[in-house]
Parts: sequence; C-alpha cells; structure tokens
Amino acid sequence: MRTLPSVTLEIGLADGKDVWKVYYPYADQTIKMPLEQLGLYYEPLLRTAALPAHDGMIEKVRASLANIAYIVVKGHQQDSTPKSVEAITTSAVPEKPIVTASALVHRGEHRIKVAMPYEQAQIKLVRSIEDARWSRTHHCWHLPRTKEAWAALNTLFSVALEEKASNVAEPAKNTQPKTETQPSVETPKTAEITDRITILAHPKRTDILGLRLPKQMAPDHLATVKNIHGRRWNPEAMLWELPNTKMTMRFLEKYLKDCLHWTYQPDLEKLPEKLEAVPATPFLSKEPPKAKWEAAVVALEQSLLLVRYSWRTIKAYKNCFREFIRYYDSIRPTAISRPQIEQYIVHLIKKENISESYQNQILSAIKFFYTNVAKQEEKVIDLLRPKKQQKLPQVLTEDEVIRLLKAVTNPKHKCILMLIYSAGLRLGETVNVRLTDVQHKENRLFVRAAKGKKDRCTLLSDKMWTLLKDYIEVYAPVDWLFEGQNGGQYSVRSIQAIFEQARNDSRINPYATVHTLRHSFATHLLEKGVDLRYIQDFLGHESSKTTEIYTQITQKGLQKIKSPLDDLDL
Repeated sequence: MRTLPSVTLEIGLADGKDVWKVYYPYADQTIKMPLEQLGLYYEPLLRTAALPAHDGMIEKVRASLANIAYIVVKGHQQDSTPKSVEAITTSAVPEKPIVTASALVHRGEHRIKVAMPYEQAQIKLVRSIEDARWSRTHHCWHLPRTKEAWAALNTLFSVALEEKASNVAEPAKNTQPKTETQPSVETPKTAEITDRITILAHPKRTDILGLRLPKQMAPDHLATVKNIHGRRWNPEAMLWELPNTKMTMRFLEKYLKDCLHWTYQPDLEKLPEKLEAVPATPFLSKEPPKAKWEAAVVALEQSLLLVRYSWRTIKAYKNCFREFIRYYDSIRPTAISRPQIEQYIVHLIKKENISESYQNQILSAIKFFYTNVAKQEEKVIDLLRPKKQQKLPQVLTEDEVIRLLKAVTNPKHKCILMLIYSAGLRLGETVNVRLTDVQHKENRLFVRAAKGKKDRCTLLSDKMWTLLKDYIEVYAPVDWLFEGQNGGQYSVRSIQAIFEQARNDSRINPYATVHTLRHSFATHLLEKGVDLRYIQDFLGHESSKTTEIYTQITQKGLQKIKSPLDDLDL
C-alpha cells in the first residue's frame, strides 16, 4: 500500500479572526485543488496557506481528501469529532508538535521516515536526534530504526503512525537488503569517533575518499575542509567527499595532520597528482553584428596584429571602429570625411554621454585605420581630444589591508592577494608569473612582458616567500605559479572574484578593486620613506610623473600641518 502524504491543520489568528493554517505538499496538485475549492488562500500575516475556520471545515477537509492524504489536526479544542489515530489534537499533549512516522528502506538501510510540516523549530528538534538525515530522494527526514531513535522521537514529538506502519517501532533486523546504491562511505567502527576527523575509503570508487567531521570540531576545522580542492558535501552520507589524489593527501598532511583518523592505508604511489579534468563546455561568446564594410575591420585587425598590439587592444579597437563605420553604413570607410568623423564623436558625446577615456579610445582606433590602413593621414591629423581627468587612485590603509588578507582562509587565494600587494603587481602580471620568476635567494620577483612589453624586477618579501613555499609544497604547480583547476594559467576573473569576496567579508572600502592593492603598495612604500625613483622601478612606470601622483595621497607629514584657522583665537 502506498504511503499517503500528510496534511496538517493548525488553528491560528489573523486580523482578529480564527483561521486554519494549512501545511501540505505544495507541488501536489491532487491535494491543492480540493483545498482551493474549500477556500484555500495565502494568509500574509501568518505567511502560510490558510482556510476559513467555519463550522464543519475539518469534516469537509477529511471528505475532500479521503484516500488522498493523511489528516493531522492541531490546536482545535471545540472539535466534537472523536479522536483517533487519524486525527490527533494538541489537547492530549499540548507541548509536543505532531509528526507522522512510517517504515522506510533507504540505500539498503532500515530507517524511520518522519513526515512533518516545514517549520524551523521542528527541523531543529529532528536534527538533535543522532544520525537524523534529510533525503532528497524521498523528500523527508529519516532516522535509524533503533529503540534509541524511536524513544528520542517520542520524547520530542507526538508521533502518529501511518496505516499498517505499527512495526516501525520495532528495531530492524541485522540482515539488510542489498541495493546497488549503498551509502557512500560508512563503517560501524568509525561511527563513534567524535574527537578526530575520520578519513574513509569509498567501497566502490577509487577516485573518491570520505571525510567525516564531528560537529564539535566544525567551528575550528570546517573552513579548512572547505578549502580542499574539489571537495563536495554528500548530504545522504553526511560527510565530505574528496578527490583521492596526491594533492589532497598533501593538503591533509599539511593542515589537518594532528587531528586525522585513517580507517585505511592509502597507496600514495598509485594515486594521481590530480583527477582528470571533465571537459568544460566551450563558452561561445556572442559575436557583435557585422558591419556592411566588415572588410575594413578585418584589414584593421591584420595591421594591429602586425605591430603586435595586445589582444585586448585589438578587441577594443575593432569594436570601436565597427560601430563607427556602421554609423555611416551607406558610405565606404575610405570616403568618410574629417567633418563626418568629428560629427560622429559629437553625436556620441550628446546622445550617449561617453566618458573622456572612451572618447580617446574611439579616436585612437579611427586614427590607426586612416593612418596605417587607408593611408589617409590628413583626415586624422590634430584631431581634438579631451583633456584627461586627473583622478587620484583609491588606496587602502594598512589596517584595511590586514583585514582584507585575514578575511581569506584559502591558502592559494591568500597567496595571490598577498603577492599582488607585496610586489605591486597588475592583474595581468599576476597570472603571468612562472615558477622560475620567483627568485627567493635575491628577494626579488621577475615580471616578464608587463605593460608596454617591458620586463622589470620587484620585491619578494620574506613573509611572502614563506607562504609561497607552503603553497608550492601542497599544490605543486608545474609551470605557472598560480594554475587553474585543470592546469594552465589562473583566470583573471577568478582573482577578481576572490578579491570581491574578501572585500565584502572584511567590509573595507567598497569601491576598492584588485588594482587598489598596487596603489596601496606604492603609497605605503612612500610613507615609509622609500625613494620615489625605486618605487617607479618597482611599478614599471616609464615616466616619473606617473609615480608622483602618489605624493598627493600619502599622509606622510600631513598630520603635522595645521590649518591657519586652528591658530586663530576664536
């Protein structure tokens, strides 16, 4: 006989009137439709579905849902209907919430299925019972079918048994039916260990191992477990599943060595360095609509490639120039006049309110085409350009830098942000650092092909090298200092996401970006008395005027200066 879903009705008060709060499987239309015919509605004051508390409403609900659902009534003192197993009121045991119990075989285990309304208070009570689990397959909580679990359930709840489920209170026999999907990693010998983190072997898969973290150890070690590469939580087995690789073993040995309990002896020689990466679905970027004279854009791209511009510059120039020739779609690009070029810029300023920097980018793309591709330099000589804004860069205080770095718990992520700050690196320079560029004996970091395709050397602090040694020992990068999950260079976007998360967690300046760490590096060096010429070399600035902007930000000496107003006797 199939198990009926439960519908719970509980008396409530909304806007001075009695109503029935209704808890039912919201996705089950066979239950919802009869209730709607009885006047089911959403009560915003109680934040739940409700029915009017008319006379005879309980009988109507029972009649409408006969053989469809199991009815539980709570808090109805005046109901004259005789009490039975099917209708339990809170007048008998007012202090206990009501749940429904039935037998369940889940993943080869005999369990007790607990059906109840979705209420946080009741969920908290169920979770307090040992080995209580939530099943996504059956959409219910379930307990071990033991005398102890049954007694705990009856202590916390008023338990109603489903029809033909009276044997649920009897402990299950030792012989359990075998199924193809047994619980992930479970051994009776390790179930009682509460003072160590247990590592278990998977019974069927060799590429996965299990990690069981006791509740009392979670406050100190949960963040460390979450930093294990490739970990995932298994809610059915109530444990963490980890990749069975050499990298995982090194991480466990480095950060959790003193609190591990191994249930088997791993063969480190046979373990892979990393699991084979699952081929990612290729990201197909949306191509911009082509212009009528797209051949001119292709010719521009070829010329930019010949002079070895970066791919970001090529992409920006192509987009700017394509929009320009689409504006004059009926005119061949070589026939566009200088007044028309200026008219296009005026149009963008008036209609689209473009920034000064974007205006300069558009003019540079147009100038490059007519100078190097169309050989019509006279059209773009002395084009009027906007005056560049002299904005002061965002800078973090030393206290904000400390809070930011302390907010990062992942060793790899912390190394990335600390290296950017300690060496004054740009975002693109960080992902381009190779292992051979770390020259710790000379306390320097070699930066190759930076902005303007210039090489330079910058600082490598002692603290930074100490962290890098631990990181390299665990993650064992092959070529690049920071590698992605599947090898190769680390993603620029990933670093930005790491910084944004740390910025939000530490609650520092919300407008700060990854580049703010570079500005902070230069400003803090200047405040410590480092010569401006050295800072220029560390940052890779071609002109000293670019570095001098940090003199307008530094607080060195400003605290000693008083406003003349402070000396007036007012």
